Amino acid sequence: MKRVVMKFGGSSVETIEKMQKIAGRIVKKRNEGYEVCVVVSAMGKSTNSLIQLAKQASASPNKRELDSLLATGEQVSISLLSMILQEMNQKAIGLTGFQAGIKTSGFHTNNRIEDIDVSHIEKYLNDGHVVVVAGFQGLNAAGDITTLGRGGSDTTAIALAAKLDCSCEIYTDVLGIYGVDPRLYPKAKKLYSISYEEMKEMAFLGAKVMEPRSIDIAHRYRVPLLVAHAHDEQEGTLIQEEDPMEHRPITGCSVSEKIVLVNIQHLPASLTLIAHLFVTLANEGVNIDMISQTQGSDGFVTLAFTASADDLDNLESVLGFLTHDEPEVIIHIDKHVVKVSVVGSGMRTQSGVAAQLFQLFADHGIVYKLITTSEISISYTMSKDHQHQAVQLISKAFDL
Repeated sequence: MKRVVMKFGGSSVETIEKMQKIAGRIVKKRNEGYEVCVVVSAMGKSTNSLIQLAKQASASPNKRELDSLLATGEQVSISLLSMILQEMNQKAIGLTGFQAGIKTSGFHTNNRIEDIDVSHIEKYLNDGHVVVVAGFQGLNAAGDITTLGRGGSDTTAIALAAKLDCSCEIYTDVLGIYGVDPRLYPKAKKLYSISYEEMKEMAFLGAKVMEPRSIDIAHRYRVPLLVAHAHDEQEGTLIQEEDPMEHRPITGCSVSEKIVLVNIQHLPASLTLIAHLFVTLANEGVNIDMISQTQGSDGFVTLAFTASADDLDNLESVLGFLTHDEPEVIIHIDKHVVKVSVVGSGMRTQSGVAAQLFQLFADHGIVYKLITTSEISISYTMSKDHQHQAVQLISKAFDL
């Protein structure tokens, strides 16, 4: 018998009525001859509500206890959905992350899946049950309940599909993957197929539909992945190996809005000092992205880099130590920037994409500050004032 993992996000299980609708879809899949494992998130915004409760209890909630609290959101979902399926005369059972054999490691509130013992799930699938698994959670070696951080339910679903050797279907509140976020470009076209590599790159560069680490698992284990709407049966987007017949130079455009640009002038040209700066930033959990260094003729360099706006407090703390030790250094942090990126595996074999972008920006007076490239992407840091115009121009020029 064929197998599939179906994952439903928080907006898909927000109410009992919505759960009843997706239960109908699950039963339909079962009647098509599939063994079905379902992964669900917490109902609607209930995780946010639990976080607010924790903050009322403590100004700085203990992360172990916070994990135990947050894991209850998905447990509500698995119980209710299992009851609904049983009311439809479909055998079903809900399993927590622990009961599903999900083993994790790392830091509380941001664990990673180490392995999954699927023997318990296999037993129920073989017995004709729909197995409803709580996403976003597992159990560590110390026996503590843990959560997987952002995108944890998608990661759970794809990891389960890898272990069960089957495809994975991610159901959400969008019709699929678009070349550009429709909120930024209303005429954006839906992609019916995209490669793992392109999807992962777009996610890293700001696309919000999927988290990079979940795509990384799908790519590593070659899990066929469908992204579709939970309550609309239109064709979704298939994420798979690259189609060798596809010659499209640009597949999509992503925007990362939560970044800051740091410019450090009059920094001594000391390899040791610069290495120490980046090591300190790393130790403080500051994730550095784009980097540019210009060597002066006077023994000083100008250093520029981008970082996540979420890391701003730690970033400013480290830079404060730098100015204390090197009082002549001039530091400017620009918080009014975005990163606009184009992604496409066709760039490997087709020249002229960068030239077209540079000409496009020159013709319309769009000023960029930093540029980085990979084999399949080009990213520009620019003022937020130019974001809308840049996305419109790119989308039209490359028919996204």
